[in-house]
Amino acid sequence: MRTLVVALALVASASVAHAQGPGSCQAQADAKKLAGAAQKSFMTKCEKDASASCDRAAADKKLAGAAKTSFAKKCVSDAVGKK
Repeated sequence: MRTLVVALALVASASVAHAQGPGSCQAQADAKKLAGAAQKSFMTKCEKDASASCDRAAADKKLAGAAKTSFAKKCVSDAVGKK
């Protein structure tokens, strides 16, 4: 139980730090007024980049197992702008 609380605290603090970045992928796509295939391509690339970045952040924090999965999922979701 204690491990779960610590993992959730790490996820929450990392999510706040990540959310303060340059904006979500969706916000960037909207700002560029992308639509159709261009938007889909941009979102796919942005999501891949976010996933790689979040995986590196999880490794830097030495997260493993469920904590890593939870952190990465929340991090990518915040970066992409999907709810």
